[in-house]
Amino acid sequence: MQLVYVTETYPPEINGVALTVERTVRFLRAQGHEVELIRPRQHGEAPGSSSPDEWRSAGAPIPMYPDLRLGLASTGQLQRRFAARRPALVHVSTQGPLGRAAVMAASRLGIPVTTDFRTNFHWYSRYYRLGWLEPLVCGYLRRFHRHADATFVPTRAVRGQLLAQGFERIEVQGRGVDTAHFSPARRSAALRALWGVAPMGDDDAGRATSGGVGSAEPVAGAAPVMLYVGRLAAEKNVGLALRAFEAARARAPATRMVVVGDGPLRRRLEAAFPAVRFVGMQRGDALAAHYASADVFLFPSLSETFGNVTLEALASGLAVLAFDAAAAAEHIRHGRNGLLAAPGDETAFIDQACRLASSPAHNPALVPTLRAHARETALTVGWDAVLRRFEGRLLHFAARNAETAVQHAVLA
Repeated sequence: MQLVYVTETYPPEINGVALTVERTVRFLRAQGHEVELIRPRQHGEAPGSSSPDEWRSAGAPIPMYPDLRLGLASTGQLQRRFAARRPALVHVSTQGPLGRAAVMAASRLGIPVTTDFRTNFHWYSRYYRLGWLEPLVCGYLRRFHRHADATFVPTRAVRGQLLAQGFERIEVQGRGVDTAHFSPARRSAALRALWGVAPMGDDDAGRATSGGVGSAEPVAGAAPVMLYVGRLAAEKNVGLALRAFEAARARAPATRMVVVGDGPLRRRLEAAFPAVRFVGMQRGDALAAHYASADVFLFPSLSETFGNVTLEALASGLAVLAFDAAAAAEHIRHGRNGLLAAPGDETAFIDQACRLASSPAHNPALVPTLRAHARETALTVGWDAVLRRFEGRLLHFAARNAETAVQHAVLA
């Protein structure tokens, strides 16, 4: 199948959408499909065709996210491009100007279009004192996706929310995780020592060697290392995770907190929480090692449609604390493979963080049990099955359009 894949974020940009798109395009090409990737040019790149299977539009920085870019292309420009190549389907992953131009161009040519709803952009206005914009942004998104044969969302909860807001043709298409890359086997004694954690006990050494989360008792009295991974921005609610750590440290002074990521709030958070270790962006093996070398993952965001980091933490064998929403609602069972707080209940979130920090003294089996079941859960959510299901849906819509075209030709 010949298809066009349109996105406004792509590596080396680091975010869940960019990495998922890269993996999806790579998978589709490996299955033998001809995939033309259309994306904005990034710093140091020229616009236009870099190869037969990639075309770069002009781009501009996103106002609140200067390290990310909007794609800039006209509907007519893409319409001419699609008409020349006549793909079987156009898939649009993002809802910016480039994505809108692609949706409109394909619609005018009668080419089937599928879209992703990956980011709650209409919610973001709440975090930047622009709440009055929310209904306007929601209206734009609704009109954007109305042109699609199907819009893929990551969870049942998101599907229900969008249907209630008047969106149509919504399908759940889950997410996966690379359990070979994100694994307890990457646990690093050297990294933990750098964080000021006491040397690992026999149970940690066994996990680092075997790649599994063992059932041995933890080091007596050892407090956990807590971790946050993600963008340091208002909509991520990072401050709650750091306040939870401070409360946990009051209960168990040896507790440590590591923050992986960068963003506009970094300097402010570093000044407000001097006991927290901020390590900036981490990629590849370094990121996997940071996950696996922690014990507890704090995820306080309520703005996610999914939250890939939740699955990455589970795969790394961490005890995850999150609100009962997005990926956590799909994959975490409270008290078995993680802990949940009711969405928006910050007191409960902080209380659960304190429970995890003090568990070595009061409930030594809690964190090791959660960690073991976390890894087991992640092993059931591999990327291969998720991407094959996605491929099947793309083939379905392309074939349905071809059948309709044949029927119209016969009737004519």
